[in-house]
Amino acid sequence: MSLSRIGQIALPVSDANRAEAFYGDTLGLKKLFRFGELVFFDCAGVRLMLEGTPKTVTPGAGVCHYFAVENIEAVAAGLKSKGVPFEDEPHLIAKMPDHDLWMTFFRDPDGHLLALMEEKRH
Repeated sequence: MSLSRIGQIALPVSDANRAEAFYGDTLGLKKLFRFGELVFFDCAGVRLMLEGTPKTVTPGAGVCHYFAVENIEAVAAGLKSKGVPFEDEPHLIAKMPDHDLWMTFFRDPDGHLLALMEEKRH
């Protein structure tokens, strides 16, 4: 037996309503359902669970959730037009034999680090 696919990722948020609007309306993720302070989104088969909590939410050091996209420049521009502040511009991370890896980073309203990534094929 071996592990392979991640089924769900949990992320604590200080305000479930605000997080639901950011991840659903601003980022455009497909909302699956909401149960109380738990909001579930589909990320191409991996479920993202936002867990509203009255506790202080501290973004995890070294933790980042990467969203795979096509045309990273256009996606970043679209999110910027919705008020998402980026920490950088889309940029080349690494040249691979069959593709170039590009990324750009931003944060959600609680300060969790998020990224867009694109594997630009040669």
